[in-house]
Amino acid sequence: MDNSPARGTRDLLPATVAGRDHVLARITEVYHRFGYQRIETPALEDIGRLTGGQGGENEKLIYRVLRRGLDETVAADTPVADLVDLGLRYDLTVPLTRFYGNNQASLPQPFRSLQFGPVWRAERPQKGRYRQFYQCDIDMLGEESVLAEVELIEATTEALAAAGLDGTTVRVSDRRFLSALAQGAGLPEDAWTGLFITLDKLDKIGWAGVRAELPARGLDTAQIDRLQDSITSLQGIDPATLGDQLAEAVPGLADEVVADLAATADALRALAGHRALSWEFDPTLVRGMGYYTGQVFEVVHPSSAGSVAGGGRYDRLIGRSLGRDVPACGFSIGFERIVDLLDSAPREPAVAVLYEANVPLPTVTGTARELRAQGRRVSPIRRRGKVGAQLGRLADWGFTSVVHLRAEQSDAPEERPLTGK
Repeated sequence: MDNSPARGTRDLLPATVAGRDHVLARITEVYHRFGYQRIETPALEDIGRLTGGQGGENEKLIYRVLRRGLDETVAADTPVADLVDLGLRYDLTVPLTRFYGNNQASLPQPFRSLQFGPVWRAERPQKGRYRQFYQCDIDMLGEESVLAEVELIEATTEALAAAGLDGTTVRVSDRRFLSALAQGAGLPEDAWTGLFITLDKLDKIGWAGVRAELPARGLDTAQIDRLQDSITSLQGIDPATLGDQLAEAVPGLADEVVADLAATADALRALAGHRALSWEFDPTLVRGMGYYTGQVFEVVHPSSAGSVAGGGRYDRLIGRSLGRDVPACGFSIGFERIVDLLDSAPREPAVAVLYEANVPLPTVTGTARELRAQGRRVSPIRRRGKVGAQLGRLADWGFTSVVHLRAEQSDAPEERPLTGK
């Protein structure tokens, strides 16, 4: 029997988990300061909710779960829909909307939600992409103003910096801006989603690849030229004049959209005056999920091929559970990519009480107890073999310091840092 984990999944050793725990602790510490409260939702969701047309390309990657009570064999022409009733969640946003619909009467308004947990996508495994991976999300539900967008960006960039990830850039755009572009190009509304899916590939296939796909989306050469000119004219613009330039480049853009983006730009410029923050308006930013209704944003890092965090406003998604629309905005950190970029992330302090075989047990447990009383993580371990080799193993296992107990010693044992040598 093959004992390796399923393809696209991983076993994580204690030292690796210690590093991940450190990153998560730094991130959640910041989010808690901003008032976000931790919730949990089930891994399994109703398949109808997961395949409601709002998950974009991710709906093709759902792990479906067979109904209970099926026979060992089924007829060859049985539809898959008759065999499946549940699926593993592919993100944390769709479960959150169901959670809010069920519990909104007992939640504060607006509700600041924090989630951390595994999600599953049946995609081709590669570096930075796994079939089971963890996401860390914050969402603000019930806030209609751009306070939500600005706070989410501020909290997430501060959390990433606290975890040790520097050199990031925030990219900001708006689905309503993209819709105005599509409308200005003469594309019918039922074809906008296809256009957005193609534009979302721009950073991977370039304009040549995008232009090659757009005729199949219903655009002729003249329309494609106008679309490309509108987008490229807005790349690299001065954020201080964002509103004016948007209104000029896209005459059909609603005043509300221009005002919202200008307000976000003003707030981010003010934030950049207090701490390091790199951000830009990116007219090519789409985000793949079909549920976004307003501003969208991503955080990118020069060492990562894809974004390390992303999100946006989704004002109509909760209405599917609650029966009325609720303003909502969220930001999701790609936890696995963050951890991969921070492969040397510091670990939480851990002390090994290394004791010789002739040391009385009450001395061993008493020493460990005194260290734990200081709030330390402590594990007694019997000394075996060569001291140097064992110290190296302790460092590899995640211990950061050691106390060596000998029966003959008269002074208090000294705590020494572990370097692995």
